[in-house]
Amino acid sequence: MDLVFRGADIIDGTGNPRYRADLGVAGGRIAAIGDVPDAARVIDASGLVLAPGFIDMHAHSDLALLSDPEHLAKVGQGCTLEVIGQDGLSYAPIDDVVLPQLWEQLAAWNGKPELGVSWRDVGEYLELLDRGIAVNAAYLVPHGTVRMLAMGYDDRPPTPSELEHMKRLLDESLAYGAFGMSAGLSYVPGMYGGTAELIALCEVVAAHGGFFAPHQRSYGAGALEGYAEMIEIGRSSGCGVHLTHATMNFRPNVGRADELLALIDSASDVDITLDTYPYLPGATSLSALLPSWSFEGGLAECARRLRDPETRAKIRHELDVVGTDGCHGVAVEWDLIEISGVARDEHQHLVGLTVAQAAGAVEPSEFYVELLLAENFGTGCVMHVGHEDNVRAIMRHPAHMAGSDGLLVGGRPHPRAWGTFPRYLGHYSRDLGLMSLEECVVHLSGRPAKRLGLTDRGLVREGWAADLVAFDPATVIDTATFAEPRRQPSGIPYVVVNGELAIDDGNRTAALGGRALRSGVR
Repeated sequence: MDLVFRGADIIDGTGNPRYRADLGVAGGRIAAIGDVPDAARVIDASGLVLAPGFIDMHAHSDLALLSDPEHLAKVGQGCTLEVIGQDGLSYAPIDDVVLPQLWEQLAAWNGKPELGVSWRDVGEYLELLDRGIAVNAAYLVPHGTVRMLAMGYDDRPPTPSELEHMKRLLDESLAYGAFGMSAGLSYVPGMYGGTAELIALCEVVAAHGGFFAPHQRSYGAGALEGYAEMIEIGRSSGCGVHLTHATMNFRPNVGRADELLALIDSASDVDITLDTYPYLPGATSLSALLPSWSFEGGLAECARRLRDPETRAKIRHELDVVGTDGCHGVAVEWDLIEISGVARDEHQHLVGLTVAQAAGAVEPSEFYVELLLAENFGTGCVMHVGHEDNVRAIMRHPAHMAGSDGLLVGGRPHPRAWGTFPRYLGHYSRDLGLMSLEECVVHLSGRPAKRLGLTDRGLVREGWAADLVAFDPATVIDTATFAEPRRQPSGIPYVVVNGELAIDDGNRTAALGGRALRSGVR
């Protein structure tokens, strides 16, 4: 044995009651449960729950896994697997034309780390992750990136040859081991894609046994219609659907979670799952609020439109009065939009202020446009638009899983990047009693592994991969706040990734036991 936990209360990820036992790890696997001999390292786990490592179904660590080997934000929470390539925008597959455009567009999500992008396809990207990362990673093929490779930022349906190009890129990427396809349908260029295009691509995903993970078209006005479209795409293509950060946000959706859940329950012919984060605000790039038409042709064209007085006035009117598709069909409430990160040092004083506060005597939408231009669209924001009743109702649904949607860059990123999993365990399970710890671990581990089709992760079983987290059920809690978002949670003293201790007595070790997982490969 390499490692033994003595006297742990094991919650195995199935929903069954916890039981007390010893557990031994050898060769990266759970070697024995029950009668376990001594090992090179023995941990007294009395009073601790030992559970399968948590799976973040919606992560934005695509570059952070390579640029920040410590990756304490996720490891410290007990996360042992992240699903990346989210919201239809990521860095594989890629070419020399699309890469610099994405590098700028995604700066508010992922920063601009000094990282040589040596890969071009999904296979090469996964091979780079295999060299050693903090946690395991599963990749989704990003629809928007694939669309850029085929037809740039054009706001139109693809030609037959362009659609075939997209299908070919998707097929090749899935063959490398991607688990499905993501989409970002309130982000350009993915939002230019129509239902028929997405059905055709999801048929390719279904042929590989993957699933479709859409950031749908609206989480505000028209949210239910957007969810219904995603479900119909799954029905028409035969593809499983995972509704990512399945929130009901903004004023039009107060108290309407039950309508979403009823829609899901009525679609029994479609394989539907969903994830959420246990917080009210969301987070994204500040430029995402712009109307989609303003981005046609790319960032340079958008900047040109913002500098043109007549077009700027039209954009501001849509932001302030009409409601843009980028802001989910509702007029922007500038006092709810907090600046979370900036690209230029001279704007650091704006971090933590709402756009309304930062604008001072200037009209907020005018200030907003000027800031985007000065920052070359690199600004991040937190949007205070959620509703507690909706959050609680959705997290109790039997198709629900956890997804942090955590952005790791900026002066004050959303604390969900550091606190999602302990917040579910401590605040919502233990303190509020919305679900038992056994059921909560199903949401955090067992059910996500099933969605991914993993046959040796997500449960505590002999012979399965030793991805484990030991936490104190009496003290586990998130400590990250909106004012201090980079704080390690309390009550998670041990985390094991593929048999290696990544967190030991609350401290990050040097272990890089994670690797890229591949669909259909144990």
